[in-house]
Amino acid sequence: MNSELIYQKLLEMFPDAGCELNYQSDYHLLVAVVLSAQTTDVAVNKVTEHLFKKYPDVYALAKADNKDVENIIRSIGLYKNKAKNIISLSKAIVERFAGRVPDSQQMLISLDGVGRKTANVVLSELFKFPAIAVDTHVNRVSKRLGLADRDASVIEVEESLKMRFKKEYWSKLHHLLIHFGRYKCLARNPICENCPFIEICQKEKL
Repeated sequence: MNSELIYQKLLEMFPDAGCELNYQSDYHLLVAVVLSAQTTDVAVNKVTEHLFKKYPDVYALAKADNKDVENIIRSIGLYKNKAKNIISLSKAIVERFAGRVPDSQQMLISLDGVGRKTANVVLSELFKFPAIAVDTHVNRVSKRLGLADRDASVIEVEESLKMRFKKEYWSKLHHLLIHFGRYKCLARNPICENCPFIEICQKEKL
C-alpha cells in the first residue's frame, strides 16, 4: 500500500483530526505541549484550565512560585520537573524573545523542557510550518504500518515519514497518526477489527 493511499484512508477515518490540547495563545500551547510529555491530553487540559486562570500570560508564569505551580499540575506525570521547566521557559521568553514564543526550531529547543517533538508541534500548530512531531503514537504506528524501520530512532522515523509523504501533508499526517494510535492502533490490545491496514501491519514482527 503506497503512502498516498495510507494518507487518504487515515483521512477517511479521522477527517477532523487535530490538536486536542486546549489553548488560546502561543504561550498556552507551548506550556500545554511541554506538560503533555508522558501524560494524556485530557489530563493536561484539566490542569491547564486552573493554571492559565492563575497565570494567564508568560509574564505571570515567569514570576510564579515553583511550589504553587507544582500543586496545580500535581496530577500529571513528572510534575516537579515540568513545573520548573515551564517557569524557566517563561522567564526565557520574557527576557530573550520579548514575551512571544519564538518561531524557529533552534530557538524553541533552547528553552528548558522543549525538545524536537515539542518544537515541531508548536511550529506546525501555531505557525503553520510543515512539520511532523513524532510522539509515542506516531512512532508506534509508523513502524506497524511499515513506514519506518522497526529499529528506527525517533528522528529516523520523522525523516522516513518526510520522505514518504508530500510536504503539504506533514502537519495533518501528524494528527492523523496520533488519532489512529490513540483510538484504534493502541499500544496494547489494538482494535484490529475493520482496520484498513491489517494486510500491511507489522505488529507481530515488532
